[in-house]
Amino acid sequence: MSFNALMVEKDDEGKTSASIQQITEDQLPAGDVTVAVEYSTVNYKDGLCIGPGGGLVRHYPHVPGIDFAGTVEASDDDRYKPGDKVVLTGWRVGEAHWGGYAQKARVKADWLVPLPEGLSTRQAMAVGTAGFTAMLAIMALEDHGLKPGNGEVLVTGAAGGVGSVATAILANFGHEVAAVTGRPEQEGYLKSLGATRIVAREELNETVKRPLEAETWAGCVDAVGGDMLARVLGQMKYGASVAAVGLAGGAGLPATVIPFLLRGVNLLGIDSVMQPYENRVRAWNFIAKDLPMDKLEAMVEPATLADLPDLGRAILKGGVRGRVVVDVNA
Repeated sequence: MSFNALMVEKDDEGKTSASIQQITEDQLPAGDVTVAVEYSTVNYKDGLCIGPGGGLVRHYPHVPGIDFAGTVEASDDDRYKPGDKVVLTGWRVGEAHWGGYAQKARVKADWLVPLPEGLSTRQAMAVGTAGFTAMLAIMALEDHGLKPGNGEVLVTGAAGGVGSVATAILANFGHEVAAVTGRPEQEGYLKSLGATRIVAREELNETVKRPLEAETWAGCVDAVGGDMLARVLGQMKYGASVAAVGLAGGAGLPATVIPFLLRGVNLLGIDSVMQPYENRVRAWNFIAKDLPMDKLEAMVEPATLADLPDLGRAILKGGVRGRVVVDVNA
């Protein structure tokens, strides 16, 4: 039987187009487990893959969607059986391998994680790669000594997917959260997630000649990179850490080593794509336990497969707030 998928195709001139098409199971790529997809979501990488590819897509036609959650339909691996609820993020699914923007997906069993108890497939995709990355960042900060009461924790790009979840989790853990945004109209939204202070983007996105400024932040989840990350490094408290999760402001880092040498600042790189299985399970269990579900729901914008081309363009322009949950069967 056929089912719906968002298929991206490239013509002879190199132009891409996306449309909903009917495909069959024999068109799915090889894998151990076939999943009836229930929900997916929209990340920056998805915007690239829906559009020109951004160098991520290897072969066309292609089904994007770097995240999905659903129910196992068939499995050649003993770890999963029909009826099991599973979630997938990363492993270049949706980029090099067909992803979650379809009603069915076939993947390697190693890429899946059992859905934690108490979390629905819809909630899992309200979290998605963005929330999973935020949790990994907070775990890394805590592993390096961050505790409630240490001082304000900065979250850059706070109205985006990673920033929204990071703000909610940090606030739930008892931290004071300073949320950075370039969209003043998002102040109410960010405070509803638990931010105690709003910092205008303009205050941090200019570099200064001084390698060190006043010790201000006890920790930072940074989704921006570039000039802002360089500036923030010089404002960290002694021994504090920055978890770097994104590069919305650029891949360059016009910084000096002085914050690392004189204040013992730590710059922690956070990768969600190739995380080992044990870390994935740990992060998802923390999410199920520690992410306030009412705040998660407040971040959600519902969508369908038909909405994805427009949403892909919007997220590349910074026009998506919080988390988009795509009901692939709607």
